[in-house]
Amino acid sequence: MNSHQDPRELQIIRSWYSNASAWNKVIRTTGIASRKLVTNGAIIEAVLSVSPLRVLDVGCGEGWLARALTPFKMHVIGIDAVPALVAQAVALGGEFYVQQYASIAKRQLEEDPVDAVVCNFSLLGKESVEDMLVALPLYLKDQGFLIIQTLHPVAACGERPYEDGWREGSWLGFGSDFSDPAPWYFRTLDSWSAMLKRCGFGILERREPLAAGAPAPASVIWICKALRAAQT
Repeated sequence: MNSHQDPRELQIIRSWYSNASAWNKVIRTTGIASRKLVTNGAIIEAVLSVSPLRVLDVGCGEGWLARALTPFKMHVIGIDAVPALVAQAVALGGEFYVQQYASIAKRQLEEDPVDAVVCNFSLLGKESVEDMLVALPLYLKDQGFLIIQTLHPVAACGERPYEDGWREGSWLGFGSDFSDPAPWYFRTLDSWSAMLKRCGFGILERREPLAAGAPAPASVIWICKALRAAQT
């Protein structure tokens, strides 16, 4: 970790180190209702919609998405900054590596270009996210795809002003095993759009998965295409 980083960026990593075991357990037992009901299926459908053969799962956690996509004849490589999560992913089967987002930003990831990069609820920071997204087109085949699922800004805003800024984290609804919640950087829908365009992506589609009877979307999914070819 870079000691010159914003302390909140470092706190995100520390939180996931602390909660890796709890996260493995809650995913294994399908303990997050919104994922089971809506968002897991939504991200799988989004990836299938672009028909990739080779996929990079950034922030793969314990690897559930990679395993869910493999039956569709995709070669999925998963990377995550937390060794305990990657160890669990490897134990369950698949190709997974420990990799910091900063190494992607510095063009140090040694992987052949892929058809699609997927970031499923794995973009929590500010500078770390922006620096990595700028570099991602270099890891994509010509006009490859970037697919992001994240908290829907309208639903996640709460009582706070609808404007960019750091927010306190919360494990509400995740269970008592979790502690030390990670802060996260809130972006409006317009800010997400502007950032993606600034980082070299054209936005093809924005999806807003909604559970039956729910008052607000469970998430937002961006399906983007890189505007420049890979150069790795």
